[in-house]
Amino acid sequence: MVAPENVFMALDYAGVAVFAATGALAAAKIRGDIITFAFFAAVTGVGGGTLRDVLLDVPVFWVRSPGYVAVCLAMAVLVWFTGGPRRWREQALLWLDAVGVSGYAILGASKALAVGVHPLIAAIMGMLTACFGGVIRDVLAREPSAIIKREIYVTAAILGAGSYALLVTLGVMPRYAMVIAFSAAFLLRSGAMVYGWYLPAFPDAQAPPRIRSRLSEDESKPGEQKS
Repeated sequence: MVAPENVFMALDYAGVAVFAATGALAAAKIRGDIITFAFFAAVTGVGGGTLRDVLLDVPVFWVRSPGYVAVCLAMAVLVWFTGGPRRWREQALLWLDAVGVSGYAILGASKALAVGVHPLIAAIMGMLTACFGGVIRDVLAREPSAIIKREIYVTAAILGAGSYALLVTLGVMPRYAMVIAFSAAFLLRSGAMVYGWYLPAFPDAQAPPRIRSRLSEDESKPGEQKS
């Protein structure tokens, strides 16, 4: 029987790897050099967890465990050598980010619960863990953040982290709570990407129109060549 702490550690590394890959893919979109790839991967991979640990006043998880940074650098190199057509990179970025948000929200909530915070605060910490690295990535790449585009992004992270914190508080075994919460968050985020779901906007006629993603704009222009 695998110990729960070993499962969470493996998932933590997997979450960092997934987010690091999205950072490297964002660097590919702006045609960065290998140093840009490494920087984007590292900042995206550990950014959310760093904010969580600082707010919880616990040791920052990657400072004494160089394996996390090594994983980020490895993902940067992997994306650098496996970069394909732009269309593939954009799709990979979207779906890897969905996996990362869903999984890292739960891991963030579980770490917060482990230090004894209230389940509501644990849910918030899970959301920050899942979203902050992606926000930094989008800012560095000069891309509109999913938050600004009103995509169901933070909402999916809140659903995953909140569901996990609630289920564990109610006595559900962590492994089962993890599966349920991850499934809920990933399905919600996937539905938003596939079907264009988004929350209603504030009813202000003078406000600018909703920002669409660059990928949606590319798809809406028939006859244009895509690389």
